[in-house]
Amino acid sequence: MANERSRDLDIVVYGATGFVGRLVAGYLAEADPGARIGLAGRSESKLAAVRDSLGPAAAEWPLIIADAADPEALGRLAGTTSVVASTVGPYAKYGLPLVEACAAHGTHYADLTGEALFVRECVDRFDAPARASGARIVNSCGFDSVPSDIGVYETYRFAADHDLGHLTDTLLVVTGMRGGFSGGTVDSLRNQIDVIADDPQSRRIVADPFGLSPNRELDPPRGKDSPHNDSIRPTRNAATGAWLGPFVMAPFNTRIVRRSNALLDYAYGKDFRYREAVGFGRSPLGPVLAGGMAAGLAGLVAGMSFAPSRAVLDRLLPDPGEGPGEDARRNGYFRIEIYARTDSGAMLRTKVSAHGDPGYAATSVMLGESALSLAFDGEALPDRAGVLTPATAMDGALADRLRLAGFTCHPERYRG
Repeated sequence: MANERSRDLDIVVYGATGFVGRLVAGYLAEADPGARIGLAGRSESKLAAVRDSLGPAAAEWPLIIADAADPEALGRLAGTTSVVASTVGPYAKYGLPLVEACAAHGTHYADLTGEALFVRECVDRFDAPARASGARIVNSCGFDSVPSDIGVYETYRFAADHDLGHLTDTLLVVTGMRGGFSGGTVDSLRNQIDVIADDPQSRRIVADPFGLSPNRELDPPRGKDSPHNDSIRPTRNAATGAWLGPFVMAPFNTRIVRRSNALLDYAYGKDFRYREAVGFGRSPLGPVLAGGMAAGLAGLVAGMSFAPSRAVLDRLLPDPGEGPGEDARRNGYFRIEIYARTDSGAMLRTKVSAHGDPGYAATSVMLGESALSLAFDGEALPDRAGVLTPATAMDGALADRLRLAGFTCHPERYRG
């Protein structure tokens, strides 16, 4: 693997002129002023404006001009840095040439994708070249899917450290969240809906709970009665008594967590069953709210699938590059609880939380710390290369960094 100081730069933020790109660059300027950072994108003048807004710590940061459709420019970019942190989406439209360049040059890579089809294509096309070059290609280093992936990994590690057995039924519950709806996420949803409408194979990948598995033949078969199906109907959580409804990010996050288990040779357990939901409390209003969430999400997907209703939604939903103001970003938060049973009968709970809008402020911390970990944690990281997940690329090193950055990630025995 490329030595973390063998390149001209430690980290390049690609897409630094976008809304989240600016936030990531700003976070890195404060988090590690000694890091050698570059800003990359299509427009030199816009990159210069971003650099000027970041203060003295960024005054000497180089600017790198590289269009997402220019393989030669992307190759030069990848060759100058140890790590690329990409915020340019939808990744299925714009991200593959950059991943290809990083895999070829042995350059570590982190992004914010929540697109299953993009991750699947990264695995199929670039896992072998990345293994050969020593590159760690790490998808989904933001709210998609660090809290899920690192939270479950820390739960597994707690169980292993205390000889409590393997994980079986594991449920992530969002117990509180305040934040804006990302324009980039909306654009990724549009793109995926368009692709699967015309491609039966893509529809099968998106619908498969193990669609991101490194070896699908080793995983359970599909089926409507499978315990691995991700659909959540309004129901009570047996562990807490709270009502549960569907979580909009579950269909992607669950696949990342299952991929981590497979890449770790099923260390969580061969009987590991994982789902995600939103908690609505124990009150009589709980099932009503849970049912409303289910209907709203179904309506959103249906509305985005038909041209007349999509035109209306496009006027209401945020555009790519838009985001909340500073006060809204600062006042946001998320709180998550992961409940896991082990095959020894133990019950565990891991609390994961952070201040800041989940999709913007907290995400900029997660991507920033992922890039710093890939650049500087060296021998503390697992000896793996290829297309990885946050847990399999950085495991406890990323969890420790996030705790130092103000996140909570605390596993414990749970007795109800």
